Amino acid sequence: MNRCSLSFVATLLLVSSAGAVAQSAEAPAGATGCSGCHAASAQVETPVPRLVGRDQGEIAGAMRAFRSGLRQGTVMNRIAKGFSDDEIAAIAAWYGAQK
Repeated sequence: MNRCSLSFVATLLLVSSAGAVAQSAEAPAGATGCSGCHAASAQVETPVPRLVGRDQGEIAGAMRAFRSGLRQGTVMNRIAKGFSDDEIAAIAAWYGAQK
């Protein structure tokens, strides 16, 4: 199998596993800690954006930007460094699927 094919298979597996996590009622590892700052309820007023129902690509992109230092934050830049790409994808998929 060539390098391009391996990359495609890896991407397909990642998307499949993130989709399975999104369908799960149980939050993936690390996701429950987000609610300490990101309110789940629309009735809660906070300057920190809600993650529930947000586009998973937007969530994952923001977390990767915080992790790399491209996006500045007070604590998110430090928190995001603790997550792998797979964990970020799973968390983003799960929050994106919540309503």
